[in-house]
Amino acid sequence: MSDANVRIPEEAKDRLAAIAAAEGLSLRAYLARLAETLLTPAERAERAEQALAALQEWNGYAPTAAEQHDLDGELDRRLAQVSGR
Repeated sequence: MSDANVRIPEEAKDRLAAIAAAEGLSLRAYLARLAETLLTPAERAERAEQALAALQEWNGYAPTAAEQHDLDGELDRRLAQVSGR
């Protein structure tokens, strides 16, 4: 296993270290676990395609590209609303 140096603000490092400690982990172990749980953009796109295919097979749901664009915009709007952006 190789090590890497990552430069982040001290406040971010302290926050991550506190979260890791609260879970009984070192910062290194916490970051490794976090990396295993996050999806890459390609993995997210693949899962979205799989979900859409499952919905289409299950109930015939097959939105057009325009409908998907509108739905993505609505989701972005709602997420921004709840996150205060």
